[in-house]
Amino acid sequence: MSEYVQVSTATETKEQAIALAGAAVQTRLAAGAQVVGPVTSVFWHLGEYGTGEEWQLLLKTTTERYADLEKYLLENHPWDNPEVCAVPIVLAAERCKTWISESVAAAQA
Repeated sequence: MSEYVQVSTATETKEQAIALAGAAVQTRLAAGAQVVGPVTSVFWHLGEYGTGEEWQLLLKTTTERYADLEKYLLENHPWDNPEVCAVPIVLAAERCKTWISESVAAAQA
């Protein structure tokens, strides 16, 4: 299993995504984040098919810090049941992995 993950979620507005990203990075739950958008989402929600414009938030962290990042996102997200997913970073430059590790480890020191 990878030691590093990219975590994604989405919000209704760019400002919401930036706010979630900012606090996650400042508290060292994530090493960094990108806000991408707007993106068009196609989905099932509450039994209904829908489409909508959203802002995607991508965060880099370690598997060790994932649970804390997930908890933060679920508690602070403006939606009641946001999608929060993590995918392993299978390959990455050594400097990138070091940056992620050092950035989130500072909170545990």
